[in-house]
Amino acid sequence: MALAGQDSGGEQAQRLAPGAHVVKAFNSVGSPLMFRPNLPGGPPTMFICGNDAGAKAQVTALLGEFGWDVEDSGDIRSSRYLEGLCLLWVLRGALHGQWGHAFKLLRA
Repeated sequence: MALAGQDSGGEQAQRLAPGAHVVKAFNSVGSPLMFRPNLPGGPPTMFICGNDAGAKAQVTALLGEFGWDVEDSGDIRSSRYLEGLCLLWVLRGALHGQWGHAFKLLRA
């Protein structure tokens, strides 16, 4: 959950386990779509962030196998924004009473 923009759960996890390679992912989609999401607009985008390039590469590969497009959003401080994206995902579900949605980044 977003913690008012000055901190995040991802950053807290990294501080609690400083030797760990924390990668924030899967926080803006419900569990039914985590594996092989089949949506009319094609594969949705999973936004990730973390401090370790190798760990992010492993998560990116896993997400590719799961059927996701991946967007690297930077270091673990970016989890502040990804956690906010989760709140937007929840708001959309609550407003419409439907939870089968995900975000997609369109690139030029």
